[in-house]
Amino acid sequence: MNPLTLPLPTLAAALRSGELSLFDYLDDLEAYFARREPDVLAFVPEDGRFARLRREAEELYAKYPDPDGRPPLFGVPVGVKDIFHVDGFVTQAGSRLPAEILQGGEAVSVTAVRRAGALIMGKTVTTEFAYFAPGPARNPHNPAHTPGGSSSGSAAAVAAGLCPFAFGTQTIGSINRPAAFCGVVGYKPSYDRISRENVIPLSWSLDHIGGFTRDVGGMELAAGVLVEDWEIGGLEMERPSLGIPEGPYLEKASAEGLAHFWQTVEKLAKAGYTIHSVPVMADFDEIYARHNLIVAAEAARVHKEWYAQYKELYHWKTAELIERGRQISDEQLADAVAGRKKLRETLTAVMDTHRLNLW
Repeated sequence: MNPLTLPLPTLAAALRSGELSLFDYLDDLEAYFARREPDVLAFVPEDGRFARLRREAEELYAKYPDPDGRPPLFGVPVGVKDIFHVDGFVTQAGSRLPAEILQGGEAVSVTAVRRAGALIMGKTVTTEFAYFAPGPARNPHNPAHTPGGSSSGSAAAVAAGLCPFAFGTQTIGSINRPAAFCGVVGYKPSYDRISRENVIPLSWSLDHIGGFTRDVGGMELAAGVLVEDWEIGGLEMERPSLGIPEGPYLEKASAEGLAHFWQTVEKLAKAGYTIHSVPVMADFDEIYARHNLIVAAEAARVHKEWYAQYKELYHWKTAELIERGRQISDEQLADAVAGRKKLRETLTAVMDTHRLNLW
């Protein structure tokens, strides 16, 4: 049994029961980390990482001596995107700003996994303030390729086997994209389903907290810890009904992307799924512009005081976003947020009309 390749539910069960010694697991993980991390650069560097993890493992054993009383994530190492505040760690958010101005109380989501017995493996690399200025993380399947942003380090860490779960956030595509690029499971729940408290925002009305695992069963275990009132198997159906968003949205994809998309659709149809092609989002260019307006306007408001004092320390991509957002009035922002709400209602109505479960 190689503990580094076990599915998360199997690993967690073995650590809880004592079938797998947490100290033996950390020994194996340290040796692997030393070999793999220099090529992937998924984590923010930390001196004495594994000495700290062993101390925290000792504390876990002291707190939970009886295997029957151990929590669901007992001893599971978790990576945390470096816009989440974590007690005992510095938050730098992939930026050059003075660290002391960025700190805050521990993220509610991080506290939740700690209470479930998880060990904090460390901070994972993020693009600057979870926007587009890249960090050093590489795609573990090909170091010459990007792992995708902005949750680059988290997706790369899980894909490389450096930790079985890592936190990410999504404002535009920052969970879906790196999950796809790195070949792992990415989970972006509904808005605010996982607490955003004490996570540095990019756009507070669009940011979502989620994460990465190597398998769906692992994400189900993590979600049970993180999502309030989590229920397994809420939808009673053999197969969901799938919708294809026909029109300008789909037409934005590249020829290569569309070819792969239609191959996937064909596989699903052959597997017995019901698929409907439904015209939606005829005004996709306006939707796209509105979304970007909200991101820019809210980012400018988040960074108002920091940017006024440390403008020269921002990457030009982040600075451009903030400058654009400074030109947007409160009234324009309110109109855009109202337009987004109307879009959500329209798409929900279309799904109801055509009895769609998923797009």
